[in-house]
Amino acid sequence: MIATNIWFWIGFIAFVLAMLSLDLGIFNRTPHVVGAREALTWTAVWVGLALAFAVGLAVFADRHAALTFLTGYVIEESLSVDNIFVIVLIFQYFAVPAQFQHRVLFWGILGALIMRGLFIGVGAALLARFEWIIYLFGALLVITGIRMAVKQDEEFDGEQNAVVRLVRRVLPVTSTYRGKHFFTREAGRRHATPLLLVLVLVEATDLIFAIDSIPAIFGITRDPFLVFTSNIFAVLGLRSLFFLLATVVTKFHLLKYGLAVILTFVGTKMLAEYWIHIPILLSLGIVIGVLAVSIVASLVWPPVAPPEGKTGSMFGR
Repeated sequence: MIATNIWFWIGFIAFVLAMLSLDLGIFNRTPHVVGAREALTWTAVWVGLALAFAVGLAVFADRHAALTFLTGYVIEESLSVDNIFVIVLIFQYFAVPAQFQHRVLFWGILGALIMRGLFIGVGAALLARFEWIIYLFGALLVITGIRMAVKQDEEFDGEQNAVVRLVRRVLPVTSTYRGKHFFTREAGRRHATPLLLVLVLVEATDLIFAIDSIPAIFGITRDPFLVFTSNIFAVLGLRSLFFLLATVVTKFHLLKYGLAVILTFVGTKMLAEYWIHIPILLSLGIVIGVLAVSIVASLVWPPVAPPEGKTGSMFGR
């Protein structure tokens, strides 16, 4: 397994830290509104880097490792679109100023990188010790896929959300934003701002999505390095993908059914892997094919306008 080579880990983590430093320290030092052109450029950069990484795996490891990484990456990227829809709802509900959305997503993604790294480490350790857990992961994905397909969107009410209520109980929160700051001081007392509230919601949302996405990657490979890198590349590109798709993501209303099929497929693959082996190239083809069909179908059959007051579910999974 690639995971046994410590230099792969050191090199990749150094790359991630360098990119994050460039992002916050050079390219986005000043809060600004991210336009479509900038978002498209950065999305192309991240996708290009992921493809270059796959080529590197093919050269320095083998073709199977490269295809496995690509399959995991495509699954993670597709699940990110569902995550983007939720973040759009959060930003709209709390009226987050456009120039500060990048700051929230940067710190949210930084937290997601740490959290997912821990999840992957725990998952890999459990699978190495208890082989039967793969069937538990498979069953979880099948159930999640079925629920995603049949569950209707629910009205999003931020004030009734459990995470929001917990934060307000623990910290005093100002009624308005204080520029780019997550904390401020009023009457000699430290207060959180609504920007921190939104950040916590984004982190909580990613935590819930990770419960689906990480077992899905383990359904493709047991190699922790490939699981980690495919997951992290998708997370790193989430911010630019958000600004690229935020205004059009609701048009892909049938994508959730495609994601449901993919999760169910991967879950079934995990449950039946002892008896049936599905080649990685076939798995990649099925994932891409299902995504393409659901996206094209969404464009051919546009969504019906939701009833008044219906904004969608925050935790639709």
